[in-house]
Amino acid sequence: MERTMSEYRVPGNMAQLLAGDTGGTKTILRLVNAEPTETGIRLKPLFEERYISAEFPSLTPLVRQFLKEATLEIGQTPTPEKACFSIAGPVVNNTCNLTNLSWLLDGEQLQQDLGMRKISLLNDFAAVGYGIAGLGSTDLCTLQEGEPQTDAPIAIIGAGTGLGEGFLIPQANGSHHVYGTEGGHTDFAPRNELEFQLLKYLRDKMSLTRVSVERVVSGMGIVAIYQFLRDRQGMTESPEVAEAIRTWEREAGMAEKSVDPGAVIAIAATEQADHLCQKTMEIFAELYGAEAGNLALKLLPYGGLYIAGGVAAKNLPLLQSGIFLRAMNDKGRMRPLVERIPVHVILNQKVGLIGASLCALRL
Repeated sequence: MERTMSEYRVPGNMAQLLAGDTGGTKTILRLVNAEPTETGIRLKPLFEERYISAEFPSLTPLVRQFLKEATLEIGQTPTPEKACFSIAGPVVNNTCNLTNLSWLLDGEQLQQDLGMRKISLLNDFAAVGYGIAGLGSTDLCTLQEGEPQTDAPIAIIGAGTGLGEGFLIPQANGSHHVYGTEGGHTDFAPRNELEFQLLKYLRDKMSLTRVSVERVVSGMGIVAIYQFLRDRQGMTESPEVAEAIRTWEREAGMAEKSVDPGAVIAIAATEQADHLCQKTMEIFAELYGAEAGNLALKLLPYGGLYIAGGVAAKNLPLLQSGIFLRAMNDKGRMRPLVERIPVHVILNQKVGLIGASLCALRL
């Protein structure tokens, strides 16, 4: 499926919209003008700014600050009627308690505080799903062409801090409805002796009775694989990476850490500067592909399987190497079915913000 925002047909008078991508670390806000065209509605960004979330007591003063800055930038007072905020946390009845920030958000209260007609809160991974409709060809990297079907489901998988999974179902009017899942918390299913040893290592190290796939297919999964290869396979660390990992291990339990070990490992692997890191990322890509194949078998998403999250975009050559697809398609008698599924990596890291804009448009 390839669409642009201008192809979205929404009835009614269009006006300014406010979209947000709100997380524990940062919040990005975007003021958008919805302009009618011959084919539908074009969403034109007017002003965008990024803020450190913790510097504000709640979302309301942050939005007010943004609107003040937007006034100076565009030379007139913004008048957004509707807003949608993508939130890093579970959204229930248009409310959300952010996972990594002491903000309790309520859409109706925000409407009153900000004087807007309608404000909706949206889970961040659901926002990615809606944002797919606003992506162009340059926002994607295709790993497998497949045999796309416009009336088929679409699947999304995204490794980041955790592992998100979801799907989209096409509607009669040409739009899609997004459904989130908790697929990242299903069981990690080893496929070979090394992976069985990894499973046992994680159960012993963390005193777990079961290991979810998120434990190995995520940023923390990259570190877990590295530690396994170091501790149980006897692979040698380089001094630079070892120091970064030790620092992270010493900071266990701290709210903020001074190093991102997953990023350190991935960079060292990309630069081919560390054999242990290279092996770690190869195993990670295999496990990622295998789980994508599991999701594909459950949904048969001939509308496309989209790989979201910063881990994929930042390690694109690794996914393009063939490791990911070999593991994904290695499904025995079901291989022909999986090979027909289009597979795309989302390169645009603001896809959630695009999704929030499209959701605000539809309110």
